[in-house]
Amino acid sequence: MNDLDALESQSIYILREAFNRLDKIAMLWSIGKDSNVMLWLARKAFFGHVPFPVLHVDTKHKIPEMIEFRDRVAKEWNLPLIVGENTEALAAGMGPHNGRVECCTALKTEGLKALLASHGFTGVIAGIRRDEEGTRAKERVFSPRNQSAEWDFKDQPPEFWDQFKTDFAPGTHLRIHPLLAWSELDVWRYIERENIPMVDLYFARDGRRYRSLGCAPCTGSVASTASTVAEIIEELETTKISERSGRAQDKESEDAFERLRAGGYM
Repeated sequence: MNDLDALESQSIYILREAFNRLDKIAMLWSIGKDSNVMLWLARKAFFGHVPFPVLHVDTKHKIPEMIEFRDRVAKEWNLPLIVGENTEALAAGMGPHNGRVECCTALKTEGLKALLASHGFTGVIAGIRRDEEGTRAKERVFSPRNQSAEWDFKDQPPEFWDQFKTDFAPGTHLRIHPLLAWSELDVWRYIERENIPMVDLYFARDGRRYRSLGCAPCTGSVASTASTVAEIIEELETTKISERSGRAQDKESEDAFERLRAGGYM
């Protein structure tokens, strides 16, 4: 068994454990590389289909290619897709001009909370990785939230040797992170091995490509000539540029991302 086999096996175990232990779960789908890999793993874990709803929080500011990819893959893979949005905030004109953190809180965090509450989900699977950002390094695989989906990063259960705590007090909401131990390079090597479809935005055009995908006004590209998965892997083996260097909300203040995640952001 090589490193990718071990990561795949662990992630499939986590997905099956979550499905077995929690009453009503769903999976977040941001359309990015990590959540696409997570969907692929879910289809492997459950023999070709996804047995729980797949949630996409639409901010109406996504890059059009992302929405086109979402609709096409959802149809091809027969995904039980649920799309939600914060209609009140959108109607009031919420956007990046209100401040990046305020916009993310309203359109993503509050939109997600409303979607989870309306369907009564007790747990949600998310494709975050520890190596992507410092705040996410504090996460657990089975991470408890309070009834408002807020995260107390100072009070997390220990997890040793894949012994995960899944028994929590009533009213506890769980976030489950099957890709937590993966790196960005692991993700792309797995994409190459499994031939997983990706949004074309990840591949260089005119000397630039996206490393991380989000809303169009807040997501920038990086200089790159990598136009294939193999070239992306080669680039990542030597790059010194941060994966989220193009995400504007991270730069609004030193603790902006930590505050977003503590409030319930992905």
